[in-house]
Amino acid sequence: WCFLGDGETDEPEALGALSIAALEKLDNLVFVVNCNLQRLDGPVRGNGKIIQELEAVFRGSGWNVIKVIWGRTWDPLLAQDRHTGGLLVKRMTEVVDGEYQKYSVEPGAYTRQHFFGAHPDLLKMVEGLTDTQIQRLRRGGHDARKVHAAYAAACAHTGKPTVILAKTVKGWTLGEGTQGKNVAHQQKKMSLKDLKAFRDEIQLPIPDAKLAEVPFHAPDPKSPEMEYLRERRKALGGAAPRRVLRAKPLPLPAPKLFERYTKGSGENEVSTTGAFARLLADLIADKGIGRRVVPIIPDEARTFGLDALFQQVGIYSSVGQLYEPVDHKMLLKYREAIDGQVLEEGITEAGSMASFAAAGTSYATHGETMIPFYIFYSMFGFQRTGDQAWAFGDMRGKGFLLGATAGRTTLNGEGLQHEDGHSHLLASVVPNLRAYDPAFAYEIAVIIQDGIRRMFEAGEDCFYYLTLQNEPYVMPAMPAGAEEGILKGLYRLRPAPEIPGKVAARAQLLGSGSILNEAIKAQALLAEKFAVAADVWSATSYLALRREALAADRWNLLHPDQPARVPYVATILKDAPGPVVAASDYLKAVPDQVARWIPRLVSLGTDGFGRSDTRQALRRHFEVDAEHIAAATLSSLARRGEFPPAEAAKALRALGLDPEKTDPAIA
Repeated sequence: WCFLGDGETDEPEALGALSIAALEKLDNLVFVVNCNLQRLDGPVRGNGKIIQELEAVFRGSGWNVIKVIWGRTWDPLLAQDRHTGGLLVKRMTEVVDGEYQKYSVEPGAYTRQHFFGAHPDLLKMVEGLTDTQIQRLRRGGHDARKVHAAYAAACAHTGKPTVILAKTVKGWTLGEGTQGKNVAHQQKKMSLKDLKAFRDEIQLPIPDAKLAEVPFHAPDPKSPEMEYLRERRKALGGAAPRRVLRAKPLPLPAPKLFERYTKGSGENEVSTTGAFARLLADLIADKGIGRRVVPIIPDEARTFGLDALFQQVGIYSSVGQLYEPVDHKMLLKYREAIDGQVLEEGITEAGSMASFAAAGTSYATHGETMIPFYIFYSMFGFQRTGDQAWAFGDMRGKGFLLGATAGRTTLNGEGLQHEDGHSHLLASVVPNLRAYDPAFAYEIAVIIQDGIRRMFEAGEDCFYYLTLQNEPYVMPAMPAGAEEGILKGLYRLRPAPEIPGKVAARAQLLGSGSILNEAIKAQALLAEKFAVAADVWSATSYLALRREALAADRWNLLHPDQPARVPYVATILKDAPGPVVAASDYLKAVPDQVARWIPRLVSLGTDGFGRSDTRQALRRHFEVDAEHIAAATLSSLARRGEFPPAEAAKALRALGLDPEKTDPAIA
């Protein structure tokens, strides 16, 4: 059962996937739309009829529609209407919602004149009713018997989902200062007069003398109402909602499943998206957890190199495949199956996130642990469905979000629509989301292995976001002992090279994702051309570094009598000399998350709109290529008095850079 207001149906997400429920014949699904005709500020369709509009939408989507428009007090009038040629029904149909809202706030005399007064026969129909009786002609959503009948009919219907469109009055029973008024949603207090009207309408046994105290009222403990409530509370497991976990911890995949990704790719160039695709296929094939893996793809499987899954496990369809696909002779043909494992949702990020939420919370809702992997264009994740990601964290969902084809400069040629440079900043606001920007296959393997352990063995309430790029390059083997740093967010990848003669200065280069390779190139440039020895670090997660540092600061604040804790990011860089230059394919604000613990930090990032060009041209434009990383290092050294300023300025020109170039953030 899903309850929503008629104003909420303005959101396309609320109506966009209705046809799927009908196609799947979800007759256990019931929507109840409270049609009080009002949004927060005014009518939903003042010049139209929202109930008729919704009926058309739902019927057109294949739903069973039940309308609860008029209460029992209208039944005698509707019975008489058979003898007037349907004048009353005609009048009901022609009146727009703005007028119906007005009738709910005006006295019965107004309704007699403006509604029934449209035709003499209608006036005659109500001549035996007082103005008070006309005013009390109820809408169907306020008639308990009508609502009960609608619910019973919805439960009995088979073959289709059902929607109940129940007509109501906003603020019903709350008094003339609130009921039916545009300000009903913002009303915070009730006057004594309104309290009396409310008490009388719902027949509460509270005397006038007590009303000003707004006393709490409960039925007699032995009354049928209280007996019923106690019985329902007992059946539901107690007076307060609580999460009962019945799912058992999952067996972890054998370590050897991940080991192949720690050995590097040899001479073969692989993208991190491609490396993940192989790892996902291995996880699905695992005998322990394979059937628990839920790949969710919004119509981009071929883009991400996941089309092999079509043949490996199939695409879920409740009816199987009733046709022969055009590519049936190909190895990677499009294959739907009743037992398919891939959720190919089509181009609907909201629908895909809904599937992610269903799978990620099934450990609690159904006692069956599933491991969802939702793979999407990174630009179309948090930017489009951030509310759903926030809700997923709030409901303690578990799973992996994979922002593929990520990076402002890595997805070349796609322009501002697709080139993501800010998803890590958007992801950082979700408290229990762990976000990583891995550069290599072994980093992905370590993060996913640890994520499965944390979420599905240790039972931690968290979920993961990994960005994946489509740029192919040789994947190196994992350095010994790198696991801890990968998970904490930072580790030294390459010590500074040996430089013949005197070392001019030292520095630290931090890189993430594909831009880590630019930092490696910058390391060579600095050593060969300027005798600057720079260590290269892989910054897999600035968010992880920040949260650990904030936790250390909080502990220090609350324990002033204890030795201060030093954040990991400050500890690991403590003995690393020189400026710290951090470059990523995201906004400078991403590495800036740790700036307060690294005062010597210089952040390079891709602030500004994406553009269509080659990767190298884009990195030059956004000033995150190897030459700009080297230039930023030399400039920082000069500001620190560790490199001659004139030589640093000369170096910029030698690197082919224009100091007067327009800032890419505003270009």
